[in-house]
Amino acid sequence: MTRQDLVPAASLFRSLGDPARLAIVRRLAAGEARVVDLVAELGLAQSTVSKHLACLRDCGLVDSRPVGRASMFCLAQPGLIGMLSCAEAVLAATGNAVALCPNYGDGCQ
Repeated sequence: MTRQDLVPAASLFRSLGDPARLAIVRRLAAGEARVVDLVAELGLAQSTVSKHLACLRDCGLVDSRPVGRASMFCLAQPGLIGMLSCAEAVLAATGNAVALCPNYGDGCQ
């Protein structure tokens, strides 16, 4: 496998690398939601939720269907649920060391 072969995987992880997008994906793992539901449950601005849902939809990670004047959003890739569970297990096993990492932790820009 070449470095170029890993570009799609790196793009996937970047798409989930924003805390707001990750919160949206985690919430949608529990079931469908409207933008208004996500705004209320996650405490994010409507414009923020809409922007991140558009990004996730462009990446093929979420899908939507019209319901009246609103849209219901859901995970387009159920495999994300298992991936999140695996990520949580890795974080637990490493004692959340990545959060302290000088390159990728909370303190880096």
